[in-house]
Amino acid sequence: MKIGIVGCSGRMGQMLVSAVLASPQARLSGGTERPESSSLGRDVGQPLGVVTELQVTDDAHALFEVSDAIIDFTSPSATRLHAELAAKTKTALIVGTTGLSADDEALLKTTAQNVPVVYAPNYSVGVTLLSILVERAAATLDEDYDIEIVEMHHRHKVDAPSGTALGLGRAAAKGRGKALDQVWCKTRDGLTGPRPKGEIGFATLRGGDVIGDHTVMYVGDGERLELTHKASNRSVFAKGAVRAALWTKDRTPGLYTMFDVLKI
Repeated sequence: MKIGIVGCSGRMGQMLVSAVLASPQARLSGGTERPESSSLGRDVGQPLGVVTELQVTDDAHALFEVSDAIIDFTSPSATRLHAELAAKTKTALIVGTTGLSADDEALLKTTAQNVPVVYAPNYSVGVTLLSILVERAAATLDEDYDIEIVEMHHRHKVDAPSGTALGLGRAAAKGRGKALDQVWCKTRDGLTGPRPKGEIGFATLRGGDVIGDHTVMYVGDGERLELTHKASNRSVFAKGAVRAALWTKDRTPGLYTMFDVLKI
C-alpha cells in the first residue's frame, strides 16, 4: 500500500516516515512540507539517515495523486486543504491533527462521503483502550465523583487542552449521558466559587520534552480512582496511524475512528 506523509520533516513526520518504511505491508510514496521549509529538495529519509530516493516537495496534490493513503499530523489550516485534496483524488486520509474546529470536523465528514477518513485524537492503542475505561468508569460512578483530567506535554505544543484530553473528556461525558461542552471547565482562575456538581475539569501542563501524559481522576469523598496513560515514545502514535492507513485498504467511504480500526 502506497502511503504518503504530509508534514514529513517534523518530529512526528519523521516518526511516521520511519513507521511506514518499517511496515512490510506499506511503501512510502513521498512526503511534503510547507513552501518555506528548508527541507524541500532533500531526501525524505535524510533526518533518519535513510535514502528513500524520494524528495521532499511542497506539492501536496501530486503526493495525493500517487498515494493510496495520506497520513496528516499537521495543522488545522493544512488539514483543511488535505481534506479537499483527498476528496478530489479519492485518497484515504488518516488525520491526527489536533485543534480542529467544529467546521473543520464537518469538512472531514464531507470528505468521508467520498473516501475513507480515519480521525482520532490519539492513535495509541493504549489511549484508545483508556477511552473505553474512562467512559465505563464515568457511567458507573455517579456525580458524587468529580471528574478532573490532567494532561502534560512538551513546551512546543501549541494547543491546549490536548486533543487527547478532550477526547477523554468526551468519553467521560458520554458515560454520563452528556455532551462535553455542556459540562467542561477548561480554566479556573481567581474566586471561582464551589465546584459545580457534574463538571468535568481540565488542567494543562507544559514543559520540557514530555511526549504525552494523561490522567483522568474520579474524586469522591474518601477515595479517588485514577486512570493514566503515559507515552514514552512517539513511535506508538506513528505505528497506530500506519495501522489505520493499512486498515483503509478496500474500505468503503466513511468517517472512522481507532475504535473501528481496532474493532473494539
